[in-house]
Amino acid sequence: MKPAIKPLQKTAALFFLTIFTLVACTSNPIEKSRGETFKQYETIIRWSQWDAAADFVSLEYQKEHPITRLEMDRLRLFRVTAYTLRSTGVFDEGMTARQTVEIKMFNTQQAVERTVIDEQEWRYDEERKRWLLHSGLPDPTQRY
Repeated sequence: MKPAIKPLQKTAALFFLTIFTLVACTSNPIEKSRGETFKQYETIIRWSQWDAAADFVSLEYQKEHPITRLEMDRLRLFRVTAYTLRSTGVFDEGMTARQTVEIKMFNTQQAVERTVIDEQEWRYDEERKRWLLHSGLPDPTQRY
């Protein structure tokens, strides 16, 4: 014979289930923004829109590491065939994120595909209310 579940136990279980659901559905706006930014960046890279991808790079990073015309021209020779997230981590109380992404790039001039491991560092800019890339664009000259 099954033991009967008491009404108080049902109420408590329902209460905790409701709280758990609310906590799971409530998301931090910075986390939501991070997910949206990463998805936008991935889409832009998948479509090989290198000029649009450069808009994600922070101005502070560009001051120290300017994106040269040669780098952009080199990137324009490539079409992305795959973008695979390998690892991700969030640090500094959710204000910094690092991703390791494997990007397969097809060189349209040489008809050769190459694999690049892109180590991305993203930081949330509270003033601009957006995530910015602090590690530059993928480097197609990198050997894997």
